[in-house]
Amino acid sequence: MKVHGRIPVCGMISQYNLTQPEGVTNLAHIIYKRIRMEGFGVFEYYHLYTKFLEFVLPLIREGKIAYVEDIAEGLENSPAALVGLFSGQNVGKQVVVVTHE
Repeated sequence: MKVHGRIPVCGMISQYNLTQPEGVTNLAHIIYKRIRMEGFGVFEYYHLYTKFLEFVLPLIREGKIAYVEDIAEGLENSPAALVGLFSGQNVGKQVVVVTHE
């Protein structure tokens, strides 16, 4: 981390089922480098959602921003997809396709 770095913290899904929660092991760096770590929730910024969509959707359409989906095909694969979600095996947004219309 750089001096005066900032660490945003949101979501702790990887911690839900651990018998012993994982934690930060190098807290001294926060002091030495004067780093700021701050938690936030997405709903604190919900009032900006429309403005965000106006900005980001054109970029997605133009191919300037790409999003990643981890797609599991079929309802029978949903348990494995859920386990993968909680164990960090998925990449991007986890999706289970039940049917193709």
